[in-house]
Amino acid sequence: MVARRKLRRMVLAHCSLLALGGLVAGPLRAAKAATVLVVGDSLSAEYGLARGTGWVALLEKQLARDKLPVRVVNASISGDTTSGGRSRLLALLATHKPSHVVIELGGNDALRGLPLTLTRDNLLAMVKAAKAAGAKVMVVGMQLPPNYGARYGQDFAALFASVARAEGAALVPFLLAGVADVPNAEQLFQPDRIHPAAAAHPRMLANVWAVMQGWLK
Repeated sequence: MVARRKLRRMVLAHCSLLALGGLVAGPLRAAKAATVLVVGDSLSAEYGLARGTGWVALLEKQLARDKLPVRVVNASISGDTTSGGRSRLLALLATHKPSHVVIELGGNDALRGLPLTLTRDNLLAMVKAAKAAGAKVMVVGMQLPPNYGARYGQDFAALFASVARAEGAALVPFLLAGVADVPNAEQLFQPDRIHPAAAAHPRMLANVWAVMQGWLK
């Protein structure tokens, strides 16, 4: 009889410890919430848009709806190039300590006619720096209109996949897929025909989200 009471006390104590462990584990898991740092240009900085309507803001709303513990830091600057992003990335990594970094840069390099080797080297350096800081990296690709020349456009589009492949980063092949390559695309752009209108940003988010869902795990 005494042995049975002793065994019962041991079982109850073990169960209590398990329950306590469950209570402790919850806050620990919550404390490890991801931080996504977006380093981009005007396509991510809501250029010409009402605040809260760009794809990064829509991403925050998507994460909230899905109840995912992810903080989003949008460090995008309109007009930024890969050189600009590279020059400020280390400070951003030190300040925000992101678990995930999204690099959406390169379009302005092409608009300025900068050498593709420079763009590629800058992107590689940014990916390596983010990885060295312990973050997973996503490279967001871009394409150019046909008037930039077929060869230049093809080489430009290919460099994003090349960088992602070389460093094992996630890749969004073309941020403006379903926006810039559809009939009547001009309706999805602002009057300057360079920057997407608010109506295009849900599609841009869908392009990113298709890759991001698995990437955040």
